[in-house]
Amino acid sequence: MGDAAGEADRVRMTVFVRGRVQGVGFRWWTRARALELGLVGHARNTDDGRVEVVAQGARSACAELIRLLQEEPSTAYRPGRVTGVSTPLFAKPRDGVVGFVER
Repeated sequence: MGDAAGEADRVRMTVFVRGRVQGVGFRWWTRARALELGLVGHARNTDDGRVEVVAQGARSACAELIRLLQEEPSTAYRPGRVTGVSTPLFAKPRDGVVGFVER
């Protein structure tokens, strides 16, 4: 029964981060925080200068990652400068996603 409850709490979240977030180690930092939170997924640069973050795992861990992405000033030594984080888009987690990678 605990497994069903755990699965119900799992989500796939997509957010876009704006600011000076490319070329400053931001994707590496995001990967490290996501792994610490037990999340899988990726962070990738977009052509318009944002970083797309896709994370799967516990809803509470995704919420904590958003908090860290938005936190100002950053207490977690986040590189660059974040000027905004989009409203998260939530979906069902995808099977077969392992690790958290920089793309």
